[in-house]
Amino acid sequence: MTAMAMSSTPLPARRPDRAMARWLLAALMLLATMLTGGSAWARDDGDWQILNARYGTPQHNIDVTGRLKELARRDDRVRVTNGLFGDDPDVGRSKVLRIYARNRDGGTRVFEFREGNVIDGNDFTGWRGGEWGQGGGSGGWDGPGGHDDGAYAILGARYGVPEASIDVTSRLRELARRDAKVRVTNDLFRDDPAVGRTKMLRIYARDRSGQVRTFDYREGAWIDGGQFTGWGRGDWGQGGWNGGWDGRPGAGGGDYGPPSQRLTIVRATYGSGGRYVDVTERLRNISRGGRLDVQADNDLAGGDPAYGESKVLTVYYVIGRGREQTAVIREGDRLRLP
Repeated sequence: MTAMAMSSTPLPARRPDRAMARWLLAALMLLATMLTGGSAWARDDGDWQILNARYGTPQHNIDVTGRLKELARRDDRVRVTNGLFGDDPDVGRSKVLRIYARNRDGGTRVFEFREGNVIDGNDFTGWRGGEWGQGGGSGGWDGPGGHDDGAYAILGARYGVPEASIDVTSRLRELARRDAKVRVTNDLFRDDPAVGRTKMLRIYARDRSGQVRTFDYREGAWIDGGQFTGWGRGDWGQGGWNGGWDGRPGAGGGDYGPPSQRLTIVRATYGSGGRYVDVTERLRNISRGGRLDVQADNDLAGGDPAYGESKVLTVYYVIGRGREQTAVIREGDRLRLP
């Protein structure tokens, strides 16, 4: 009777808590993917910290760091396509995405991905978190420390010919921030200081020993920013370079001179009868407050304002803080001020 009393049916097994079961399942899945290297966590713990990224060709490329960061947040793997970055910096040519990165030891490396290639975020620290590209990647196509770490610091730049040139330092700085390489074209600087003549871009720079030298680029030539310090950052040419075309104050349109001899162009016209063109800005660009040496001809005016007639150049000017003076020069003659 006792044995019969002790025998009983098995107790029902207790069901595990559903929340606990889901947690255990998630933990197991995470562990499995971590072991196989396929998790987002693994992809965000690579060996390389991205500094920045550029897309295009060596001649024409754009900074795509922000766009790449946006794409990385959406996906672990990104395929490089022509329309991925919303812009085509070099139409008709095969382009490359370049990612510039630094490892834990401070070494740098360039990762290249041609159109059609897939970027695997597993190589990069913080890929999906977007915790990269915040600084230190200000270089051009050759990467940080490439185009921005040259041997020469730019002082200024002029465009034209020895007799007629304009200061283009600020315009060149604007172009350098966009591109690692710039091609000199006739309309690049939005002005033609010597119509009908072959012009030149002249860059004045100082090396680390303090010596100044010039770099000349004729129309059609490429400027390689790799020679110049801070090219892509544009932190140059703001120190008040006072040289003219020949690198001397007041020579061929220099920007400065002694205050007592500084030239100010008030107004200038070229023509005959009632047909004149205003050439004030043209002469100001040529002189830039230094000295003026220019020939009175149709090239100066960008055309012939009074065809078949003998023309004159009339210039109203001031030297230093003196009174206004007037110079009248016949066509073909040369004006030198002061």
